[in-house]
Amino acid sequence: MLAITTIIMVLFLGLIFVVLFFGITIYNRLVRLRTTVKSSWSDIDVQLKKRYDLVPNLVETVKGYATHERNVFEKVTQARSMAMNASTPGAKGKAENMFTDTLKSLFAVAEAYPELKANTNFQSLQNELTNLENDIESARRYYNAVVRDYNITTETFPSNIVAGQFKFEKDEFFELGEPETERKPVKVSF
Repeated sequence: MLAITTIIMVLFLGLIFVVLFFGITIYNRLVRLRTTVKSSWSDIDVQLKKRYDLVPNLVETVKGYATHERNVFEKVTQARSMAMNASTPGAKGKAENMFTDTLKSLFAVAEAYPELKANTNFQSLQNELTNLENDIESARRYYNAVVRDYNITTETFPSNIVAGQFKFEKDEFFELGEPETERKPVKVSF
């Protein structure tokens, strides 16, 4: 009788150990994924900050040639400010789309000034902006992939139990604004 009680006790302790082990493993995975989400969002912020710093130089260069296009410059400045102040991925995505649209209008103004298009400073700023746009797109893709993995982990069994106990909540994707208009390819001509 004592042997059966001992075996049951050992099995019970073993089961508790296995449950604890898997709980700790799942918790650590959730922490690692949440940290990666925050880190990848920070990478997007760094790229966007570079873009925000570049745009005033671009605007000033265009202003030198197109002084009567004040409305365009004001819209670019306002959109830049809105994009810089957006905090959540959803709000940041919408603000970034507006900002991109105003940049298109800035380049449309530049198109009307051949001497501006030939300016080496303007060409350099355009190239830098193009490279930044590519870096931002890569950072967005990486962020959304990490958020996808994190969200799947917080919603699937048995990790959803640990996620619920420790208040791990789904994160927001960095999505495009309006599906119909924003999913079209951006057409920028210089």
